[in-house]
Amino acid sequence: MIRHRRLALIDMGTNTFHLLIVELPEAGHAAPKTLLSTKAGVKLGEGGVSKGELQPAAMDRALHTLQGFREEIELHQVTDVRATATSAVRVARNGREFVQRVFEETGIQVEVIDGAREAELIAYGIRQAVPLGATRHLLMDIGGGSVEFIIADADTIFWKQSFEIGGQRLLDQFFRHDPLLPSDIADEQAYLATALAPLTAAVQQYQPTVLVGSSGTFDTLADMHAARRGEPRSTPPPATTLSTESFYESYQLFRTLDNAGRRALPGMLPMRADMIVVASVLIDYVLQTYGLTQVIASAYALKEGMLAEMLG
Repeated sequence: MIRHRRLALIDMGTNTFHLLIVELPEAGHAAPKTLLSTKAGVKLGEGGVSKGELQPAAMDRALHTLQGFREEIELHQVTDVRATATSAVRVARNGREFVQRVFEETGIQVEVIDGAREAELIAYGIRQAVPLGATRHLLMDIGGGSVEFIIADADTIFWKQSFEIGGQRLLDQFFRHDPLLPSDIADEQAYLATALAPLTAAVQQYQPTVLVGSSGTFDTLADMHAARRGEPRSTPPPATTLSTESFYESYQLFRTLDNAGRRALPGMLPMRADMIVVASVLIDYVLQTYGLTQVIASAYALKEGMLAEMLG
């Protein structure tokens, strides 16, 4: 018999779905116990996110994954389920129909959250992994559909905004050659200079000094960094400090190797081998434009933020 409350948190991202199952602490105990943390490459936005419509094959993959999550939820005798969907679903013309289909076929009720709410939850999650202290950090979460930027310290969110410039969108628009040509990179950087004008103004106002990145691209950069150093990564730590030299070592490989070469890199997940190229152009733009020299990869993001908010 399960005596303690168990909670399942599902983050339905544009590229990857995450499931976190925890047992909530009793009164007087500090932390929840993680029972399961897993993810699946769904590519919900593939072929459709830039068109504003989810494609049938992508929805089928999503439902298959959620049915698997449902089995895990039942196996772990979870008492409460919270599921959120982000960019791919919120901008899709058929997003509401997809959410209804998810409920009918899996029993999972999905909350579609807006960009501001997504940024807020990501900030809460990152704070659980990275001790921000009184220093203003630029938090950056690269999803498949959107990218969230937050300027925050340990106590205050000074500014936040979600931009619909995620990895799948950048891939659709700028991944014209493999490897990328210098003209492809220049075109993406010119696009970012315009799209990120509000961020540029916020950085000038609040002057963060450290970049903290979360989600897939930064997870892979941290895995590659550890692989180069011969460090085991069976259970990644909540935060990994990356030197800018480490980032640019990876970025140089992304720009010069083709898909097969990138997939063979130690620490690379095959499903990220293309999207990480255009995402790294974005990271390079942020580092260069805002003069940031410290980079931290956070293993925690939206789902950990939901949990932190629930626990107060």
